Amino acid sequence: MLILICNVGSTSLKFRLFDMPEERTLAESKIERVGSANNSIFAFKNFNKNLEFEQEKVHVPDYGTGINLFLQYLTDGEYGAIASVDEVTAVGFKTVHAQGVSGIRLLNEEVIQAMEKYISIAPLHNRFYVDAIRKFIEILPDKPMVGVFETAFHLTMPPEARTYGIPYEWKEKYGIQRYGFHGNSHRFITNKVREISGKEEFKLISCHLGGSSSITAVKDGESLENSFGFSLQSGLSHANRAGDIDPYILVYLMKEEGYTLDQVLDDLTKRGGMYGISGVSNDLRDIQKSAEEGNARAKLAIDVFCYEIRKFIGSYYAILGGLDYLVFTGGIGENSVMVREKVCTSLAHLGIKIDLALNREGPKERFICAQDSPVKVLVAPTNEEIGIARDMFAFFN
Repeated sequence: MLILICNVGSTSLKFRLFDMPEERTLAESKIERVGSANNSIFAFKNFNKNLEFEQEKVHVPDYGTGINLFLQYLTDGEYGAIASVDEVTAVGFKTVHAQGVSGIRLLNEEVIQAMEKYISIAPLHNRFYVDAIRKFIEILPDKPMVGVFETAFHLTMPPEARTYGIPYEWKEKYGIQRYGFHGNSHRFITNKVREISGKEEFKLISCHLGGSSSITAVKDGESLENSFGFSLQSGLSHANRAGDIDPYILVYLMKEEGYTLDQVLDDLTKRGGMYGISGVSNDLRDIQKSAEEGNARAKLAIDVFCYEIRKFIGSYYAILGGLDYLVFTGGIGENSVMVREKVCTSLAHLGIKIDLALNREGPKERFICAQDSPVKVLVAPTNEEIGIARDMFAFFN
């Protein structure tokens, strides 16, 4: 079974073609700067032919053009991994949020409309996924489109973790509750710990840290809590999103200072988080460099980020009643020696003993804790695409 996974960004498209259940990657591609006239970047790799290339200044004005470009090379006689798109069984998407919808779902018109109803809740995700899905349906009308929703892994969260202290009819009428996101990544990490430990019963805290960050408490393979809430604008401070704030900050700014709703939302989603605090960048590498040069606000941005990570780990330790594994994944989690060190060295009282040398260097997947550390600390690259492909294979079989 050939399963094509499409990962959609606001200005990017990523593709990966899997041969399942062998889990062989046949081809992958990335298109950056979608919507930029004659300035897009197109990269393609065929694993069977050991062939890869990258082109700059490509004309990709929209998703439809990008999808067609990828499918053209995928089936090209010289570059292609398959002879025809007819060989593809289904197309899968890392769908994010939809009103009243979760799990693994065929993306019919009803589900797509449910995604559209939550565009205001996930503006940086749903709008672009809906556009790409509709383009795929237009280009490949006979192929099933499948969404593996980011909220699916967190369906096991108990009612007390899901429920806000709001009028209950808000939950009943509008579905306002904590959902949790980054589910595909946290599920992959959970399965990784299950594989490494050989156990079904374990207490895990999974830290997906990157431009968008979240932390999940997992007990015996099931999600109990996630730092995201009703939307992806909550939880930890993100690259340029504010994360958790007192809702009356918005009331004050709008009522007393004359801010419009659009101004507030724009500031919270584009000029908040580490960028908002540092005033430097939304990239941790730039912020760290500036902090090392003496920028106090850049240092504060890092300190706030690490403080919030420690706070969530501490609260989840209490919820789990202990901890067996702490895992760092995502762009920052996998690559920032500094963040891992700042977080772990302050949590020795929880049984976390980091080995500074192992933390600094080693293979991409490795334990970074002392041998006698009661809590095992692991750095592990996530692979959301293979997780989605596995879910889709199970869905069709």
